[in-house]
Amino acid sequence: GAPGEAAILESSLRSFYRLFAPLPPLPAALPGRMNVIDHVRDMAAAGLHSNVRLLSSLLLTMSNNNPELFSPSQKYQLLVYHADSLFHDKEYRNAVSKYTMALQQKKALSKTSKVRPSTGNSASTPQSQCLPSEIEVKYKMAECYTMLKQDKDAIAILDGIPSRQRTPKINMMLANLYKKAGQERPSVTSYKEVLRQCPLALDAILGLLSLSVKGAEVASMTMNVIQTVPNLDWLSVWIKAYAFVHTGDNSRAINTICSLEKKSLLRDNVDLLGSLADLYFRAGDNKNSVLKFEQAQMLDPYLIKGMDVYGYLLAREGRLEDVENLGCRLFNISDQHAEPWVVSGCHSFYSKRYSRALYLGAKAIQLNSNSVQALLLKGAALRNMGRVQEAIIHFREAIRLAPCRLDCYEGLIECYLASNSIREAMVMANNVYKTLGANAQTLTLLATVCLEDPVTQEKAKTLLDKALTQRPDYIKAVVKKAELLSREQKYEDGIALLRNALANQSDCVLHRILGDFLVAVNEYQEAMDQYSIALSLDPNDQKSLEGMQKMEKEESPTDATQEEDVDDMEGSGEEGDLEGSDSEAAQWADQEQWFGMQ
Repeated sequence: GAPGEAAILESSLRSFYRLFAPLPPLPAALPGRMNVIDHVRDMAAAGLHSNVRLLSSLLLTMSNNNPELFSPSQKYQLLVYHADSLFHDKEYRNAVSKYTMALQQKKALSKTSKVRPSTGNSASTPQSQCLPSEIEVKYKMAECYTMLKQDKDAIAILDGIPSRQRTPKINMMLANLYKKAGQERPSVTSYKEVLRQCPLALDAILGLLSLSVKGAEVASMTMNVIQTVPNLDWLSVWIKAYAFVHTGDNSRAINTICSLEKKSLLRDNVDLLGSLADLYFRAGDNKNSVLKFEQAQMLDPYLIKGMDVYGYLLAREGRLEDVENLGCRLFNISDQHAEPWVVSGCHSFYSKRYSRALYLGAKAIQLNSNSVQALLLKGAALRNMGRVQEAIIHFREAIRLAPCRLDCYEGLIECYLASNSIREAMVMANNVYKTLGANAQTLTLLATVCLEDPVTQEKAKTLLDKALTQRPDYIKAVVKKAELLSREQKYEDGIALLRNALANQSDCVLHRILGDFLVAVNEYQEAMDQYSIALSLDPNDQKSLEGMQKMEKEESPTDATQEEDVDDMEGSGEEGDLEGSDSEAAQWADQEQWFGMQ
């Protein structure tokens, strides 16, 4: 009955309050006896976060209702453990609030300690030893701020920690935050401090190299550990390789990493293979890039890093089914990384669903604002939707994050050309040529801009010849040279160029252009074969399909048609019209997350 239940409840409450009743003033704690704060601390150490959250919440309410219930140091501990449990539940704003209260409590505690010196009570020593570190609390607060994308607040809280008290992880976080904010000098200082304390902190080494610190200087900071610790003879070569990576010297970086990868102890390392794949991609060697990505993926089926670039390369080749499967697999691994969203975005983009690609790119940026591939995807989608000025913002941010990646500059220059800003495109192309050096890629990029101006046609021809002398198989240079020969109606020369380029590789665009040239010289049967090969490589290639349909209707190609067919020879899906995007615009417009310049 009700009276029986009331008696049980009263008995339970008495037991509860007995458990939490403050210990008698003398002695403050008995040897071997745990108070409730000790239980909370043990549960926190055991990873029982949900239990800590419930209990600490109840205890803090009790403390608020009776301030004498817990000592100031116990109240401080409760606030920290409660904040830690909130952090674990990803309630970052709430956690910051509780950490702030804990620091205020610690401040009051420090003042009390100064005013009232220790009585010599032996029980106070263990209690002071187990107090959560104030430095650790500030670090956790900074982590919360970074999760909330409040980097300035994170820097401010860590900056407040005296240099001598900064642990390696605090210096590492500060270095990354300074770098993101564009404050290079303090970032370099913080990375160096990490290396001084932990000379094998490889990510700190990469951070220094990315900030233009010389490889020799970075290597000198690790020399002592290389000489004293066995099996680290590879480290100096590793530093040298990534120094080349960050100076944009792709060929030497590839050679150096290959020399490392051939060493038996480092063979089949997924990180090195991923770096090699990325370098081949930057060098324009897409075939080897795909091979290395596939090799890395076979070694580690759960690999996420670099898979956005891999997905982009597959999409460019027209392997949309493979891209879709890759996207599904990556989402099963983690949907909290940018890569799966970028891969799905590439599938949408090359299916000409630009509005959906825009949304997926924005979602990827939301998850990782430093994702260069996400910025490029969103920029390309905006460009193809005619929103060129917004696209320019994204390509510029990509260049800021990856100044050695040519594809970032290519995207920006395409935007300038799309808006008829040939002068700006020329200035940018010249700057890239001077900054990244005269290689096949930069020569072709500059030639692409020169082709847009009738005055600089001859210069374009010279630049393309130089590019093809360096790399006869570089597809973009072959495509642009073919475009030039088409304008001059030198179809036989174009056919010879394309046959030579296709001798050691197979590419949809090259087969399609060869088909166009063969039509121009009335070689209809072989032209049909070339269109068929192009469509077998990329079934979605609209221009090859159109060429084949014209052949089937036995329509004789006119000069005007020929001009139109070759007008956009890079049309492998990168530049498209708005077909297929309008139907999805309404569906995705409300869901777009915009990339904002901080």
